[in-house]
Amino acid sequence: MRSGNCTRGTRGIPSFTTAGRRRYTSATEVAVNSNPIRFGVFEVRRDARELRKHGVRIKLEDQPFELLTALLEKPGDIVTRSELQARLWPEGTFVDFDKSLTKAVNKIRTALGDSPVAPRFIETLSGRGYRFIAPLDVVADLVPPLGLAEATPARTERPRGASLQGWWIVAAASCAVVAIAAVLLALNVGSLHDRLRAALDLKRAVIPPGIDSIAVLPLENLSRDPEQEYFADGLTDDLITDLGKMITLRVISRTSVMQYKRTKKPLPEIARELNVDAAVEGTVQRSGRRVRVTAQLLQARTDRHLWAETYERDSADVIQLERQMAVAIAHEVTGRLSAAQETRFARGGTANPRAYDAYLRGRYFWGQRTPELATEAIGYFEQALREDPHFALAYSGLADCYAVAWWAKGERDLPLAEKYARKALALEPELAEAHASLGIIDAYRHRYPDAEKELRRAIDLNPNYVMAHHWRSDYLLDLGRLEEALAENELARQLDPFSFPVNHLRVYALLGLHQYDRALEQAETEAAIAPQSPYAHGEMARIYWIEGRVPDALAEERKAAALAHLRVRPRDLDAVAAVFARSGLRAAQVKSAQLKEKGYKGAYLALDIAHQYGLVEDKGKVLEWLNQAFRDNDDADFGGTAPEFDCVRSTSRFHDLLRHAGLEQ
Repeated sequence: MRSGNCTRGTRGIPSFTTAGRRRYTSATEVAVNSNPIRFGVFEVRRDARELRKHGVRIKLEDQPFELLTALLEKPGDIVTRSELQARLWPEGTFVDFDKSLTKAVNKIRTALGDSPVAPRFIETLSGRGYRFIAPLDVVADLVPPLGLAEATPARTERPRGASLQGWWIVAAASCAVVAIAAVLLALNVGSLHDRLRAALDLKRAVIPPGIDSIAVLPLENLSRDPEQEYFADGLTDDLITDLGKMITLRVISRTSVMQYKRTKKPLPEIARELNVDAAVEGTVQRSGRRVRVTAQLLQARTDRHLWAETYERDSADVIQLERQMAVAIAHEVTGRLSAAQETRFARGGTANPRAYDAYLRGRYFWGQRTPELATEAIGYFEQALREDPHFALAYSGLADCYAVAWWAKGERDLPLAEKYARKALALEPELAEAHASLGIIDAYRHRYPDAEKELRRAIDLNPNYVMAHHWRSDYLLDLGRLEEALAENELARQLDPFSFPVNHLRVYALLGLHQYDRALEQAETEAAIAPQSPYAHGEMARIYWIEGRVPDALAEERKAAALAHLRVRPRDLDAVAAVFARSGLRAAQVKSAQLKEKGYKGAYLALDIAHQYGLVEDKGKVLEWLNQAFRDNDDADFGGTAPEFDCVRSTSRFHDLLRHAGLEQ
């Protein structure tokens, strides 16, 4: 169990000591100790010159083994090329040193299943040497029962003439100790049996079965500098993205985990709200040129500690640090990670720390989803590309900014967005984010077969990329494939339960299915997620209009108007209320439609007007304003799914509009 004094937001990384095992941090201690060394599932027996994995011997030639031993003797420190040359190829040995050294390192990596791009064990320091970066355990010869001794006395050499009688005395005493230990274990004195079982469970380091989902909670900024918040949040975001690429488990998206930034909620409660089995927590500290990140993996519903590690690098190596951490967590969660998965994950990105830093800032500001900060995001993505013109993710970020720009600039620039998305794919053809960006751009431009191809490709490349599922749901809604749209929306909602766009789109699907109670409940959820947004209140007003609940509809329209800062609507609503009091429901519906028509492009969109005329079944007006919505590119539910369009659904003109938009063959 983890340390009991850990609290959310200030969790320490617990440290464990198992009987007979001691974590060594001193290179000298490791060098002088001849006992086996363990790291992860591997064990090195230096006396027998053997490398074992899960106890099974792995073939490793003498020279690579000697090189591995040299690195293990100085864990965490650089072993220079000159040191390795002196040890493995002493003076007078005629050999191509560079080629032989590279070959030996590659053989070690093959044996360990390590990656040169995102290493877990051996890190290459270009032109300088190598460093062993995994934590080590040195296994003692004797394993005393837990609690019987805090330390094993150092063994001393016996004189050659020591009597056999003395040996029998020692043996008898040892048997007595073992017998006493057995009795204590059987009686569970001092919970000794339970403690030993817990220690053995920890030693096995087996991830409990049934982990199908994971959340990376916001890494805590320990730098005392508010300006570094973007860095902690950016690393959190990248870790989520990279885990989503590598593992088949459900990885909760950034939007939802950010709800728990600086929260006091206990982890089991968060696990219930996010519906996850495991969680990653950690801290980030950036001081000068050094970055230190701690991370721990927890069984979320029980808060049980599973794994922990600390990473420290120069700030120029932060990209490598994040990748190494992602690979380590993926290995711990899945129990295995193929070399192909690691290689695909490691491709792309940038090696330029300034470009990466600007990209993290852009991602941070884009995530705030406000007009001012979205403009800031564009500036940082552009800065990232000035630093590294081949940084595909930054191009994809710009594509999203210009394609989904209702909060950024008020209107889209789809040609520019497409240019950036295609540039990203030219640089990195298997980038899920770029395929998704191009997919939604194709949908907005009514190129629906292309949209389907791109969005499916994005999901195949990264099933955990929530926006790919969200945009595919949006595309299916356009096509009128409501059940499929709702199912895809549910996949997005499982990945990002607190996402405003995902919850917003769900209301449209439920409305199209005429499930008004569920749609109203969903709109209320949306309002709770984004209390400053007018959209949920507009949706609730639509539902109340459909159900004939005019006072409730007007109340929600007032809320939407206040949040959207629209001055014309309150006067219109007063007029509609007066008509309803005098003449009833239909007169109020007609009056509302007429006032919305007068307020076109000021307070009301073409679709708002089409919806309202649909309530009174004025087919001509509905089709007129639907056609205008198409010309305005205001086609959020143009696929004919809105229940207000039931009155025109069987008309040839309605289907002509759908065909013209590419929504019907």
